[in-house]
Amino acid sequence: MSAPPAVAAIIPAKDEAERIAATVAATRQIPGVDLVIVVDDGSSDDTANLARQAGAQVLVHRKNRGKAAAMMTGAFAVRNREITDAPTGQRPDHRALLFIDADLEDSAVATAPLTAPVLDGDADMTIAILPPQKRSGGGFGFVVGLAKKGIAELTGFEATQPLSGMRCLSREAFEAALPFAAGWGVETAMTIDVLDAGLRVTEVECDLHHRVTGRDLKAQLHRAAQYRDVLRALTVRRARRARHRLGRGTR
Repeated sequence: MSAPPAVAAIIPAKDEAERIAATVAATRQIPGVDLVIVVDDGSSDDTANLARQAGAQVLVHRKNRGKAAAMMTGAFAVRNREITDAPTGQRPDHRALLFIDADLEDSAVATAPLTAPVLDGDADMTIAILPPQKRSGGGFGFVVGLAKKGIAELTGFEATQPLSGMRCLSREAFEAALPFAAGWGVETAMTIDVLDAGLRVTEVECDLHHRVTGRDLKAQLHRAAQYRDVLRALTVRRARRARHRLGRGTR
């Protein structure tokens, strides 16, 4: 497969009016990015208008459908644009897909190191490793531990930050990860599915800073939902692996 000619940045966002303009502006500064798409996933604030004013193409889910659905909406919009723009009779050139969290603000430009290995054809998917965050907070590691253990069990890959949402994928890697796991299991499932397809995954250090989840009741409920979704994604893939082994055993 030929290396991608450029990068499309996809930013799923919900109620990020305070941060989205800065995130879009910083994303537009990333070398190789020629298209920035914000998918407003049922926001109740002015996220969509502010993203548009900052220079992004904006797609809107009228109702919240979840991060995975927003990611797929953005990626399919990129594909449709590539098909439309391709000269008659020629196959479209597919951009690499750079997924960026909406709350990165000015630090979004620091996702730039994710793109080079994919554009150069040296990796099919890159995953950002974030430094310790400036603000205190965060959970107790249960969800991260579950994801790490599951990925290692199913693929042998030792993920440093398995829940990192900042990733750059070739079109082949994106298609290997379809359909995306629902909810907060999307990143864990994506890593497993891309590796299962025999594609190359590389972790890259990026100096990124985002909003840290606290430890109040709302935050704990959020982590419970994360744990549920990651466990569901792992359960599906364990079952798929078991069916595959059973199928080979009956031949």
